[in-house]
Amino acid sequence: MNILLTGGTGLIGRALCRYWLAQGHRLWVWSRSPEQVALRCGALVQGIGALSELDSVPLDAVINLAGAPIADRPWTASRREVLWNSRVTLTEQLVDWLGKRSQKPGLLISGSAVGWYGNGGDRPLTEDDEPVTEDFAVRLCSAWEASALRAQSMGIRVVLVRTGLVLAREGGFLQRLKPLFALGLGGRQGGGRQWMPWIHIDDQIGLIDFLLQLPGASGPYNACAPQPVRNADFAKAYARSLGRPAVLVAPAPVLRLALGELAGLILGGQNVAPLRLQTAGFAFRFETLDAALADLRKPQSPV
Repeated sequence: MNILLTGGTGLIGRALCRYWLAQGHRLWVWSRSPEQVALRCGALVQGIGALSELDSVPLDAVINLAGAPIADRPWTASRREVLWNSRVTLTEQLVDWLGKRSQKPGLLISGSAVGWYGNGGDRPLTEDDEPVTEDFAVRLCSAWEASALRAQSMGIRVVLVRTGLVLAREGGFLQRLKPLFALGLGGRQGGGRQWMPWIHIDDQIGLIDFLLQLPGASGPYNACAPQPVRNADFAKAYARSLGRPAVLVAPAPVLRLALGELAGLILGGQNVAPLRLQTAGFAFRFETLDAALADLRKPQSPV
């Protein structure tokens, strides 16, 4: 296939490029630093700085994963603008360009997040449920999805991938946690009862490839393992995988004071199930957190 990716130099994008290059697909990555794409994503991946460079290239699919990290700093007014522009505005630009093409791809797979549901408490959530609460993360994800869904009116199938916390050896959620947990300074956040939907990076890549090849796939799919865990249990499991204790607590009032509204993303959660993926026949390699963490502790095979 001929595939265009946005966000191709990010954690998921780089892994997808490696996986799809091995399958013989031709890949392009739209990037602010196109000269760095081959180095970061693979020598055969072509970086482009403007979508117009692909005006005459037939595309089979577009994978839209762009988005600035949402939890690495407080949501000041300027940070909210960055988060919005990197997701919603960029997706609008992408869909506008697709609409002008004479040859349109058959499929747009666009990123989203389980934050679309808001803080669901203990309520089980599937793709059939509507948002439970209203906050910035919910508004951001809703607008992000709505921007992508505009492509349906152009005859393009749209798949929305609502991703949980991606667990990987390098980068992502665990990279931020590891320094503290490795020193024995990790632990639960707030009361620790909030649900944490997670997914191993290999399953994230596998399900995107699965959806790429699934005839008629459209709409939202929850990209998270079948067994979410509570925050306190996650902290214990991760500390145990490092051979460290998890006895410290980040009190909710301190998190709210330090992080503002972003603290709601950390102290809230979603008890999310990947119902549509399972119904479609996708088989997760890592269904339990202990199995995922054990795999990530193994030495990586040489390339």
